[in-house]
Amino acid sequence: MEQAYENLAFRLFTSRSEADKAINSLKGILIGINLDGTINSSEIKELQSWCKKHNELVNRNPFKELMQVINEALSNDLSDVEWVVDLLWLLEKYEHDSIYYDAATADLQTLQGICHGILSDGVVNDAEVMALDSWLEQHEHLNSYYPYDEIYSLITSVLSDGKVDEQERTRLLAYFNEFVKLTDEELTEKISTEIADVKISGICTANPDLNFDGKVFCLTGLFSRGSRKEAEVAVSNLGGTISSGITKKNRLLNCW
Repeated sequence: MEQAYENLAFRLFTSRSEADKAINSLKGILIGINLDGTINSSEIKELQSWCKKHNELVNRNPFKELMQVINEALSNDLSDVEWVVDLLWLLEKYEHDSIYYDAATADLQTLQGICHGILSDGVVNDAEVMALDSWLEQHEHLNSYYPYDEIYSLITSVLSDGKVDEQERTRLLAYFNEFVKLTDEELTEKISTEIADVKISGICTANPDLNFDGKVFCLTGLFSRGSRKEAEVAVSNLGGTISSGITKKNRLLNCW
């Protein structure tokens, strides 16, 4: 008879990492759904589905306490977002006692959760983009890690003119959808339809039509068409120069 996954012996060694990853993801989702200061029914539905998906963790601390706060919040007036603040406080408290993941990994898991939260209603609005940009600025220690590097580059490109147009909004929606798996199948299908014509792959996620002359570039990620050295030579031959880190002044090449 096949054992339930949660009862398998190896989970004695992996359950702590699973719990910590879930905690970091939950933190990110909560930040993401509240980036614009409001929480709508679609975001709540996604949060509920996430909790259901992680139901096996409910009887463990600190999930017991977290789920209690979530359930109380969902049964009351959701327009009052103080419950999100309370939850984030509990999560911060838990983080101080958790040493499984290093700070960078935990922050990257939180970042993915933030993108999940933004995507949870199928809309990327200006307030969310601006707030995400602020979060990225506060976490520059992640600038050599994926997906921070790509998201930072994309957000920087989008906000270079101080506004978010509809084409940029759809591109952000498509990018987040690349590595966020929503639990709502109907919303997932709706997003897929909206982004059907958006091409994410290419020499640069943020801007496939590049002018290399006089520009500074940061190379990141895996290179499928050659080595990193070959990519650096190609950029130099086109008039660009290479930077070892991401700044507001350079471009990011994430695919070769």
